[in-house]
Amino acid sequence: MRRFLLLYATQRGQAKAIAEVIYEKAVEHGFAADLHCISESDKYDLKTETAPLVMVVSTTGTGDPPDTAREFVKGIQDKTLPVDVFAHLWYGLLGLGDSEYTYFCNGGRIIDKRLQELGAQRFYDTGHADDCMGLEQVVEPWIDGLWAALTKHFMSSRGKEMNGALKTASHASLTREPVQPGLLHIESQVELLRLDDSGRKDSEVWEQNAVNRVQSSAPSAEPSLARSIAPLSQASLNIPAPPPEYLQVHLQETRSQEENQASVTSADPVFQVPISKAVQLTTNDAVKTTLLVELDISKTDFSYQPGDAFNVICPNSESEVQNLLQRLHLVDRGKHCVVLEVRADTKKKGAALPQHIPERCSLQFILTWCLEIRAVPKKAFVRALVDYTGDGAEKRRLQELCSRQGAADYNRFVRDACASVSDLLCTFPSCQPPLSLLLEHLPKLQPRPYSCASSALFHPGKLHFVFNIVEFLSTAEVLRRGVCTGWLATLVASVLQPNMHASHADGRKALAPEISISPRTTNSFHLPNDPTVPIVMVGPGTGIAPFIGFLQHREELRHFHKHGILTHLKVSFSRDAPVGEEEAPAKYVQDSIEHHSTQVARVLLHENGCIYMCGDAKNMAKDVNDALVRIISKEVGVDRLEAMKTLATLKEEKRYLQDIWS
Repeated sequence: MRRFLLLYATQRGQAKAIAEVIYEKAVEHGFAADLHCISESDKYDLKTETAPLVMVVSTTGTGDPPDTAREFVKGIQDKTLPVDVFAHLWYGLLGLGDSEYTYFCNGGRIIDKRLQELGAQRFYDTGHADDCMGLEQVVEPWIDGLWAALTKHFMSSRGKEMNGALKTASHASLTREPVQPGLLHIESQVELLRLDDSGRKDSEVWEQNAVNRVQSSAPSAEPSLARSIAPLSQASLNIPAPPPEYLQVHLQETRSQEENQASVTSADPVFQVPISKAVQLTTNDAVKTTLLVELDISKTDFSYQPGDAFNVICPNSESEVQNLLQRLHLVDRGKHCVVLEVRADTKKKGAALPQHIPERCSLQFILTWCLEIRAVPKKAFVRALVDYTGDGAEKRRLQELCSRQGAADYNRFVRDACASVSDLLCTFPSCQPPLSLLLEHLPKLQPRPYSCASSALFHPGKLHFVFNIVEFLSTAEVLRRGVCTGWLATLVASVLQPNMHASHADGRKALAPEISISPRTTNSFHLPNDPTVPIVMVGPGTGIAPFIGFLQHREELRHFHKHGILTHLKVSFSRDAPVGEEEAPAKYVQDSIEHHSTQVARVLLHENGCIYMCGDAKNMAKDVNDALVRIISKEVGVDRLEAMKTLATLKEEKRYLQDIWS
């Protein structure tokens, strides 16, 4: 069987899940894949690898490779490596990213570029999948075309082995130019005909006719998560094969082992710290509620500097966990111990127990601290739910949502609506999945990152952070809060002060709640070592958080502006106009930047200064980036492309630094 090496670099499990799909499909197409996380450097060696390489690489932060790829990237960026060290290597790479961020798919691009510089050659064009538009729009055709590209590669290799002297037309037909994904679907299907039919049953594409099922008595009804309209409601569907089930779950009444939040996190050290203060920074009638929380880290080894971020280990909502237990008919077994085994009859290749589910813990603990029950179900999960749905109309709708024909509906009503498995189970009451299915498909509950909003010099033994309480309507029109911000808001309610001037001398002393935190990987969002270097700070809303620490760090005085530490303070009001201002300020931060374009250009281009940007990626980051491009273009007198190159140079020099989130 034709073998290839399959590596994934993942941050939150997305790249791993896609790599596992490739791994499963490889056998169906006559290939064998060696699957490894890119961090498992003891399992492979690219310097001696003779098989083709397939990589799936995600992007984290503001354009960095994921943490699992840190050592790999460090290794290939070694400047002492010969320029032809990978001249023997042929590869195909699928990058994952989000176009809401400035440096789209940059994790994959960094690795792709460096492999090329070291002599590696592509047998298949690189794919860039956009989570903003739906990863599957690129992932699925890229995987479809991979098999023909691999086949062409192996045919070329075999031809060269048989006759190394081929130089004419036959040689040209075997030339290994990188194959384009969009041209390979037909070739891939032809290749399937060359394979025997063994193993084809599980991967068979089913044709489902919609004519035999009328979903709604009101043909003019609007489509929703629960129902479709024509033409989708009348279409024949290409439905993927169900993902192989692989977990056997036993619920035992025996006592669970000690359940510790630290046991569900990564290898980072975890610190249990008390909340020493919580202040509401906004008025009660504000559009958003913003809180400042102070942690007492004086009795720990936790250290930080301004610009750092840290993780808060948070649980799922207690009420949502109870609702899910009730929907699964497991309320009376929530305290039972969960024992997992890999099914002996599973067809899943390389099946293993999920590492994020600890051994012998209660079901309630696992749903509360280990699984992201708010995660948007992937299409594979939706497909798995189909087989546990009794009602014909509901089954048809789930089939539509996981089919290629229903991709737009999936994006609109599941992905973009942030629907959860609870939302699907509420919408489709005849769906009765076993617990094992949820444990197979729900990803790890991730800790939430927050920027440090203080300086240890200014507040020794303390750590501040600021956040907005996230609120939104679920698909069932139920008001929900963010997983972490909602939990924190409830947690600090007993110690919350209404404003920064609240007194502690009211005679009451509430018991300080505690939370678990862990340090984040060191980043470059730090002040310059030279305190005289001028800096520009852009931070709408809670994006100002790290800059408070910057200013405190540069001078331990209360009035930054008065003492010349902060030379210009420009405030933008996107929601409320200030009262009594002679000149209306800019509405958005990008407007303020352009209004002071001369000063900004001077700091960046003539004074070797730095610019820091912190805030949301969806709108602000792009708008500020575009504003900076226009400023450089205007002040230097160059076209947009040259201005973009200048901005890219600033980023490479660590003078344009971002701390943004979606």
